[in-house]
Amino acid sequence: MEMVFAYITTKDKAEARRIGRGLIEKKLAACVNILDGMESYYWWEGKIDESQEAVLIAKTEKRLIEALIETVKTTHSYSVPCVLAIPVVAGNPDYIRWLGENLR
Repeated sequence: MEMVFAYITTKDKAEARRIGRGLIEKKLAACVNILDGMESYYWWEGKIDESQEAVLIAKTEKRLIEALIETVKTTHSYSVPCVLAIPVVAGNPDYIRWLGENLR
């Protein structure tokens, strides 16, 4: 089992909650964490932009990441949402087993 963290930025906490709950309901993530109040700076349409965002971290398996990305893209308010898979290289075996048991 190859676990990954899906790092997702959202426009606000409400959107992170909505997307996160949807990922849990579809069993594309076993657990999500929401970090509110992130300040972002980025290039958009040829200029530097800034915004307040929320971060959603979804714990899932690599085999589910494509379905997770498609789900996020269809439910996210951004035209190009940030969804990045970060490999988990080690962790509590009991927790990793629990994650796997709660995914489809």
